[in-house]
Amino acid sequence: MAKKNFLLLVFACIACNLTAQKIILLQQGIPSNLRGLSVTNDHIAWISGSNGYVAITHNGGQSWTWTQVKGFEKADFRSIEAFSDKEAIIMASGTPALILKTTDGGKSWHIKYRNTDTTYFLDAMSFTSKKHGIVLGDPISNKFLLLETNDYGETWHSIKAPKAISGEASFAASGTCLRITSNTIDIATGGKVARHLYSISPYEDWQSDNLPIIQGKQSQGAFSMACDKLVCIGGDYTNDKDTANTACWRNAKKWQISTGLSGYQSCVELIDRCTYLSTGTSGSNISNNSGKTWAKINDGSFNVCRKAKQGNLVLLAGNNGRIAIFKL
Repeated sequence: MAKKNFLLLVFACIACNLTAQKIILLQQGIPSNLRGLSVTNDHIAWISGSNGYVAITHNGGQSWTWTQVKGFEKADFRSIEAFSDKEAIIMASGTPALILKTTDGGKSWHIKYRNTDTTYFLDAMSFTSKKHGIVLGDPISNKFLLLETNDYGETWHSIKAPKAISGEASFAASGTCLRITSNTIDIATGGKVARHLYSISPYEDWQSDNLPIIQGKQSQGAFSMACDKLVCIGGDYTNDKDTANTACWRNAKKWQISTGLSGYQSCVELIDRCTYLSTGTSGSNISNNSGKTWAKINDGSFNVCRKAKQGNLVLLAGNNGRIAIFKL
């Protein structure tokens, strides 16, 4: 009887915890599909998206200042990295492939990389510091594209990248199929195969793991990863309610299938210790055990969720200018 009561108490605590975790819509209605999100601290965050839109908040997402980058009103800025309320870098997918930088809070943007070759398609961007960052692009001649900066985003050069399997690529869905630290690069892929590609500085040798996420079609695979304990999410964006094989987590050196996700997810983020938040067009989900199991907490459609680099603010963004805040 005591054991039964204990279990009931545990389940009640879990239910209480999930109830407390909620997503609150802050605004919507801007004609932009938002996929770039960088949260600097509990006050400052930047967002970027289609139709050349970029926005900044100074009050934790309660209000936003929107602009269309002059001369780039048709650009799709799918990734953004912000360092303060003055400095930020945006990356545009498609043709031309672009990297722009501002140092005056978005009043003016300056081209730091431009490539009109239609084979170039940029997927994600990640920085370890203001000085050092890497951009990931789809394979060209069966090799992924990696661009690196060591001078605060002023110049970019190619570095050795992993080979791709025919039909394999990465997804420019939330800017989080690429994660880097001071000495490692991790990449999540999809399409014909779903893999975890990784390398240690100086990035001369690349290794790979096959992921047990749904794969085989261009719309399937791993869309995002969080690298604290290595959690990958994804699915099939053309069938976003399919819950089969949409996430996995790594136990030692073996990847295991996760359960409980609401369907296709485009972004996963470490929130606190063993707690992860994921989001996608099928809704948002929470895991309190390092990605092993998940529970749905919101039905709303979002593309990206990110936590503050310094602080606890967690924001989400999606299509039609949707912005929300996650509350523990």
